[in-house]
Amino acid sequence: MRTLIILTLLAVFVMAATCYESHESIESHEYLNPFINRRRANDFMQPDARLRAIFQERIRERHKAARERQRENCEDYYPCKLYNLQHGYAAAYRHDMGRRRAK
Repeated sequence: MRTLIILTLLAVFVMAATCYESHESIESHEYLNPFINRRRANDFMQPDARLRAIFQERIRERHKAARERQRENCEDYYPCKLYNLQHGYAAAYRHDMGRRRAK
């Protein structure tokens, strides 16, 4: 009977020691409100570098450089395309498209 009382007291002390809630666990911000709003939900995650590269490529497809647009114009205009084969793209564009703009 005496060992039963000692074991019961020992169990109570062990339970009190392990189940004690410290003040530090209450200091956490998640204790009061465990949910965060949608705007801050992904703040800690960095976007994938591949996705950023794909996004930049899509922007480049929509906004072409001036040289690329000039080259496409020259390729669409047959005399400019022929001149391009002989003298190069820059000279062909100046020769044909520069003259067409002045008109």
